[in-house]
Amino acid sequence: MLILGIESSCDETAAAVVQDGKRVLSNVIASQVKVHGKYGGVVPEIASRKHTEAIIPVILQSLEDAAVDLGDIEGIAVTRGPGLIGSLLVGLSTAKAIAFARGLPMVGVNHLEGHIAAALLLAAPPSFPFVALVVSGGHTNIYLFRDFQDCTCLGQTRDDAAGEAFDKAAKLLEIGYPGGVVIDSMAKLGDPRVVAFPRAMRDSLDFSFSGVKTSLLNMVKKQGRLFTEAELPNVVAGFQEAIVDVLVQKTLKAAENSAIKRVVVCGGVAANSRLRERFYQDGKEKGMEVFIPPPVLCTDNAAMIAVVGEQLLTRGKRDSLALNAVSRWPLELQS
Repeated sequence: MLILGIESSCDETAAAVVQDGKRVLSNVIASQVKVHGKYGGVVPEIASRKHTEAIIPVILQSLEDAAVDLGDIEGIAVTRGPGLIGSLLVGLSTAKAIAFARGLPMVGVNHLEGHIAAALLLAAPPSFPFVALVVSGGHTNIYLFRDFQDCTCLGQTRDDAAGEAFDKAAKLLEIGYPGGVVIDSMAKLGDPRVVAFPRAMRDSLDFSFSGVKTSLLNMVKKQGRLFTEAELPNVVAGFQEAIVDVLVQKTLKAAENSAIKRVVVCGGVAANSRLRERFYQDGKEKGMEVFIPPPVLCTDNAAMIAVVGEQLLTRGKRDSLALNAVSRWPLELQS
């Protein structure tokens, strides 16, 4: 089946054409990073307006890159949620219009399940069941996945998501946006052992990143100034290591508790080089297979949405043109 995937949950406008849920023929992403950079974070109203400008060109480019036209498309998969409502509605409305005009089946996809499905595009994908960590700017959750739309949440953040903590830290330190990318780069120049940060909720599979963020804020207040250019690499390296530590330890512990040897790591923060290194290293020591999509498939993209869509459409699922976007949509409640 040839699926057109559409993704617009936050600040990336994306479209992709995927064949049989395995072969990516095109994957086009229009980023709004430069637009939101001066604000230090995504501005929802601006994001939705930029989606409106980009959605049709991005879809047309994805069809051109795949060397197909709409007449070749057999189904449409579109992100329904979770995400920013204004942004979601742009993609969903466009998908509805195409589905109606071309008489194509359409299905709404959970953005988080899309991230997990990105691992199925690897040359050697994981088989079910597996434990998955979804870690991004808005989510930090551990799931036990038995099959598509069959999962249990094993742990989740009680406050900030990991990516949110990175972005807030970068904004506090005035080092740039997006925070996770800047911190990842700068941390390579520092020593994570020089500046110590707390690791919260050690005996639980849930996460809390407000403490590490507050610890950084208190350091700045205590010295009454921002860190110097020479101090910054060690500070961000220690901050990053604190977050990476708990993400790796809790996810591998969840897999051990579930007696599962396969671990998927996905979402925007999964592009972090230190996180990838630690997961491969620690997973190997525990005899676990770790599956992490390439960075381009960790960030928001439409190829991952098309993979889920192909599975749902093949199984007979169809959504009507009355389908609405949802800002919150727990993976365990996909109805």
